[in-house]
Amino acid sequence: MSDNTPDPTPQTELRVAVLGIGLMGFPMARRLCEAGCRVSVWNRSRSKAERLLPFGAHVADTPGEAAGRADIVITLLENGDVVDDVLFRQGAAAGLARGGLVVDMSSILPRQARDHAQRLAALGLGHVDAPVSGGTVGAEAGTLAIMAGGKAGDFERARPVFEILGRPTHVGPHGAGQLAKLANQMIVGITIGAVAEALLMCEKGGADMGKVRQAIGGGFAESRVLQVHGQRMVERDFTKRAAMTVQLKDMRNAMTTAGELGFEAPITGLFERLFAEAVEQGVGDLDHSALFVELARRNGMV
Repeated sequence: MSDNTPDPTPQTELRVAVLGIGLMGFPMARRLCEAGCRVSVWNRSRSKAERLLPFGAHVADTPGEAAGRADIVITLLENGDVVDDVLFRQGAAAGLARGGLVVDMSSILPRQARDHAQRLAALGLGHVDAPVSGGTVGAEAGTLAIMAGGKAGDFERARPVFEILGRPTHVGPHGAGQLAKLANQMIVGITIGAVAEALLMCEKGGADMGKVRQAIGGGFAESRVLQVHGQRMVERDFTKRAAMTVQLKDMRNAMTTAGELGFEAPITGLFERLFAEAVEQGVGDLDHSALFVELARRNGMV
């Protein structure tokens, strides 16, 4: 459909639980409700989940209760340790009937995804790690890039849900979805830094930063980051869409995974340190394009 609204065809056979109703979880769960899925939701702060009541969601008191009403459980949680806790200590895995499927759309370490898959398999449950890219804008529009790792059969079981939320791609076995997300975040973080540094140098030299962004937009430097984040930099609009702290977490996960693989990643390492220093300077709650603020500070341009 051209307007990116959910397919109105009823999806009543899809019983889905969404665990974690934050910046991404809310619009994604809402799309599932609007597509006709039977949706149960849980969040540590119940009030966030209750925002979905007008859309027909059932608000559960525990992860296990939400999972018990579903065939597919989607997790959208802060990190791998929280996913582990919600699945195995707070009862989500125990609440899901044998043969059910866990789709972890959080951004966690690949080795954690592989560990979760193994433990879920011992309980008779499937697992797909399927982190996303596209931010809240993509979540609202149903245009997320979904990077999925796991068995092909489980990916196909999840496809009807994925296609309500965006564009899914099966990239390999368990953990491969998380590897793809790390690749995405490495490219995003490094490119944000390149755009910020280049635009700031132009401003320091007397050029109009906004006009420079326009001038180079049609050449090889063109990118989504230049378009979207570059405009935020020009406008000094760092309202949080994707947090600096989350970008830093992902860069650190990339460096941890590189170390586990014996892979040298010097460029990612440099930008991990830059994001860390920016957060230390107090911009952690701003949008990840606010790396611009740290580079401006270093150059006396704040």
